[in-house]
Amino acid sequence: MPSQGLPLRVATLLTGLLECLGFAGVLFGWASLVFVFKTEHYFEELCEPDGALMGNLTGQADCKAQDEKFSLIFTLGSFMNNFMTFPAGFIFDRFKTTVARLIAIFLYTSATLIIAFTSAGSALLLFLAMPMLTVGGILFLITNLQVGNLFGKHRSTIITLYNGAFDSSSAVFLVIKLLYEQGISLRASFIFLSVCSAWHVVRTFLLMPRGHIPYPLPPNYRYGLCSGNDTTEGEKNAAESDKVEMQSNEFLPAKEETLEPGKQQESRSFWRHALSQRFVCHLLWLSVIQLWHYLFIGTLNSLLTNLAGGNRVLVSTYTNAFAITQFFGVLCAPWNGLLMDQLKQKYQKEAKDKGSSAMTVALRSAVPSLALTSLLCLGFAVCASVPILPLQYVTFILQVISRSFLYGGNAAFLTLAFPSEHFGKLFGLVMALSAIVSLLQFPIFTFIKGPLQNDPLYVNVMLVLATVLTFIHPFMVYWECRQEKSSLAAA
Repeated sequence: MPSQGLPLRVATLLTGLLECLGFAGVLFGWASLVFVFKTEHYFEELCEPDGALMGNLTGQADCKAQDEKFSLIFTLGSFMNNFMTFPAGFIFDRFKTTVARLIAIFLYTSATLIIAFTSAGSALLLFLAMPMLTVGGILFLITNLQVGNLFGKHRSTIITLYNGAFDSSSAVFLVIKLLYEQGISLRASFIFLSVCSAWHVVRTFLLMPRGHIPYPLPPNYRYGLCSGNDTTEGEKNAAESDKVEMQSNEFLPAKEETLEPGKQQESRSFWRHALSQRFVCHLLWLSVIQLWHYLFIGTLNSLLTNLAGGNRVLVSTYTNAFAITQFFGVLCAPWNGLLMDQLKQKYQKEAKDKGSSAMTVALRSAVPSLALTSLLCLGFAVCASVPILPLQYVTFILQVISRSFLYGGNAAFLTLAFPSEHFGKLFGLVMALSAIVSLLQFPIFTFIKGPLQNDPLYVNVMLVLATVLTFIHPFMVYWECRQEKSSLAAA
């Protein structure tokens, strides 16, 4: 990394981290915001007469219709968070960084202003505002993930760090809840978030490229403050980078990656990768684990209300504890990236002697990460299924570690297992398709509230069994690596 551009790159890294931490994934602090909305009597008119007793400590009785409204808003927001990642990835790939970020700023500012001026009488506007907020946030994340390309061998670590910051941004709604309890209105907090958009605009033009940051990074690459015309130069560098990528020190050896023209054309086929077994297995792995997390976050207020017997003080305490643990996602996620980076360097040394391909090296480094993520989710799922209130502290810890590993590992796996020119589209596609699965959270919630009469035991057992099946994905990746190793030994 040239020392000349190091201060700019560090500034880009740190401000990107702050942007993801403070803005990108705030939706997932939904439980904290629901507590405030209930205090402000949003959708309270839907409750039965005896379900609207909010005045005393044990008066927050379970209100099925109100909870269903909040669950539906979160379901829609989380669906848009994933589903719109595909068109967002296309926008990023096609129109580059500046356009994508300006769209993100417009959506985010509009959403925060709508929430700021919403009241109990206009609560239906949340159905518009929350999806806009999440789409703006995911565009912030996508445009920031490329910053990892500036730091070479630490690429996976930075990608997972940014995804961890995305998870930790859910603590923003906790801050809003605590400020609300100290007398700062909901309107004032969201107007402040709207004003912060000026900072996003400044960062877009001064600290980010107009085009894409290529990988591997070409010599003397310039962007932002260092270049007045980085789009043209950046695209030239990107073209040069594609030629060099599989021969760089990051991917060994060069002779293994010298393919005939037909093979090179095939490797660039987007649909060839999108329909591959590797991608389908990864999609199913992500969808099942993500469904658990979305269902847990979206129904947490209702779950805590039931376990606490309607005690508002207990519900508030556990909601705060959950939101605080979410903040530590930014500290958990980089360990996943460090694990992958260290294993990749180890396997690269072995590849010099054995002649393994670059792709095999990358896949082998991802196997422990995938398996560990499944194991963490299984532990989280089992704890969440036990109806003991104090045990939920353990559930919160396992949930944030699992979620940090999930999204950081997802992005890192896609960068390692597929060509970089398709990352935006593949990342968007896997998130969009997994979003369809995430829609199951609302019918599951209504099924628990209705026919199961607030007893989620059978649903939890089925989801735990589905979580066990996610171990198939790391096994299949491991088996693919073993097959190539066997074929090389036979040759």
